[in-house]
Amino acid sequence: MPHCIGPKTTIVAGLTLLLAVSFFGPALSQAAKNNPPHYFDTLQKKLVTDGFNAKKIKRLYGRPQVFFETDGATLLFTYSEAKVDYDQFANDWSIDKARKYMHKHRQELARVEKTYGVNRRIITAILLVETGLGTSLGTRSTLNTLSTLAALADPKVRSVFYEKIPKNKRVARTKFEKSAKRRSRWAYAELKAFLKYAYREGLDPAQIPGSFAGAMGLAQFMPSSILAYGKDGNNDGSVDLLNHADSMASIANYLKRHGWRPGISRKKAEKVIHHYNHSEYYVKAILKISTRLKG
Repeated sequence: MPHCIGPKTTIVAGLTLLLAVSFFGPALSQAAKNNPPHYFDTLQKKLVTDGFNAKKIKRLYGRPQVFFETDGATLLFTYSEAKVDYDQFANDWSIDKARKYMHKHRQELARVEKTYGVNRRIITAILLVETGLGTSLGTRSTLNTLSTLAALADPKVRSVFYEKIPKNKRVARTKFEKSAKRRSRWAYAELKAFLKYAYREGLDPAQIPGSFAGAMGLAQFMPSSILAYGKDGNNDGSVDLLNHADSMASIANYLKRHGWRPGISRKKAEKVIHHYNHSEYYVKAILKISTRLKG
């Protein structure tokens, strides 16, 4: 997931809507009842001050799908990269799946490799680890996740959020305050990027699924990374990270912009991949998978 992590609007919107209904639907009404809209009052005012249309923002945050969502957001305060089992992506079953994927998308991968100079095995390895080659895109509302975290800039909202964290998972209040303030600044920047991207592409912000951190699409880009590095890999006029060609091109562009070159040494490759995900475990997994795909 870069940390700066298809067909045009109608089809994309239809796919995201289908994903959203299956992921968000069951608990939507109850969650909305338990999360009063005033939690986002300060956030809405800030968005308007920063140039977003007041009526559009009010309508968006007045929809029942948009609510203060603590379940996923609290994971950012307890998540540990070291606990992720990256070895699962290098087993025989996963490698076989990745090889079949490379064969199926050989034309797109060849085009991207030629254009950006990034090895197709590295691109495939990243897609495998991030979303299982597109089979697991996240079960959270990206808008709700980023809005909830961004709203923590408000002291009253931080207090509400802290009380909603299960007691057995709470950190000390002083530690939480410091972390929440920092994360709210980051989330607000990502929220603005997310809204700009959604409106630019004609997508419904309330219907786009993502991870508990707000990462989106097959490549699990953060919104700011989509704006900075997203590429139209299939030349249809849009940047859609639910599309394989666009995701491949975006990953390759990101890696190239961070220093990837054909024939790059392993040491330099590690540094470049580390930009994509600041985890040594992740970097080693990507390179291990790429090596296995070579065989």
